Amino acid sequence: MDPDSRRGARGAGRGLRVAIVDYLGRPLRQPGLAGWLRGVAPAAVHGEITLVLVSDRRIHALNAQFRRHDSPTDVLSFPEAAPRAPRPALRLGDIVISTQTAHRQAREAGHAYATELKILALHGLLHLLGYDHDSPSDRGRMARIERRLRAKGGLREGLIERHS
Repeated sequence: MDPDSRRGARGAGRGLRVAIVDYLGRPLRQPGLAGWLRGVAPAAVHGEITLVLVSDRRIHALNAQFRRHDSPTDVLSFPEAAPRAPRPALRLGDIVISTQTAHRQAREAGHAYATELKILALHGLLHLLGYDHDSPSDRGRMARIERRLRAKGGLREGLIERHS
């Protein structure tokens, strides 16, 4: 387990707790990512998320199954359907990131893989929080929040503006 994830486990119900795992749920080390995500998350966010790092093949299967898109993608978010009771904290859901796509996008953007993981994790977190830049009712709200939070976390660009 990432040391940052363990630190986030203190004080049930306080702040954001982040676990980073592979597709089988085995803890992965991705130094600094969990702590960074907790640091940029809106202060009002409390609960648990899991970042799942997978291959293009696995995310392709998930994208086809859940979004009816027959292609790999960079990030998918799966909000928790209903909180399990009794829980000391709300389970927000899972963020699935393709490591192969993240490596490719990092090279194309000219920044580090770790930076790309932050961009994708932040985007996924905002979807878990209910934002949807593809919805007409969003009216740019998710893009504005992503811009503010990525600036707070020291990122030059976000996923939404990259695809705009």
